Amino acid sequence: ADRLFHNVGASWRSASSENLQDVRELIPEFFYLPDFLVNSNMFDFGTTQLGKTVHDLTLPPWAKGDPKRFIRIHRQALESDHVSRHLHQWLDLIFGYKQRGREAVASLNTFVHVTYEGQVDLESITDPVERDSIIAQIQNFGQTPSRLERKPFPQRNVVVAFKEKGVDFNALASLASMTPPF
Repeated sequence: ADRLFHNVGASWRSASSENLQDVRELIPEFFYLPDFLVNSNMFDFGTTQLGKTVHDLTLPPWAKGDPKRFIRIHRQALESDHVSRHLHQWLDLIFGYKQRGREAVASLNTFVHVTYEGQVDLESITDPVERDSIIAQIQNFGQTPSRLERKPFPQRNVVVAFKEKGVDFNALASLASMTPPF
C-alpha cells in the first residue's frame, strides 16, 4: 500500500525533494473533482508499512480534512496571476525547448532515454526480456510528451482589472478582446 497514492504531503515531498526519480504529475481531477480524494466505494487498499490503513487520501493541513476545500484552493492557485505569469516556464520544460539537449540538462530536466518520443523502436528489439523491460518502463513510468516548440513559449499577458478598492477602468479596454460577444 505504500506505493499507492494515499498522502498529498508525502507525495509532494517525494516528488519535490526526496526522490528525484519521482516525476508525478497532477491530473485534471485535482482542480475540479473532490470525489476522487474519497474512497466512497470502501475499497480495501491495504495498510502501509507503518500499519496505517489506506482509505481516503490524506490531505495537507491547510485543507482541514475537506476535499472540497482542497480542490477550491488548488483551483484558485492554478488560476492565480502568479501561475499565469510563470506558465510559459513550465511549458518550456514539458513541451518546449528545455525538454531535451543542453537546455534540459541546464534546467535539471532530463529523463531515462526510453521515455522520449522516437528514441526506442520496439519492433527492432529482438531480445524478449529487453523488449518487455522497456515496455514495462514505459507503462509504469510514462513517456515524455511530444515537443511542440524549439524556442521559448511567450509569457502570458496578465491584465488585472480589479484593484483592492474596486475596478480599474483603465484596464477594461485591454480586456475587450478577451470578452465574448453577447
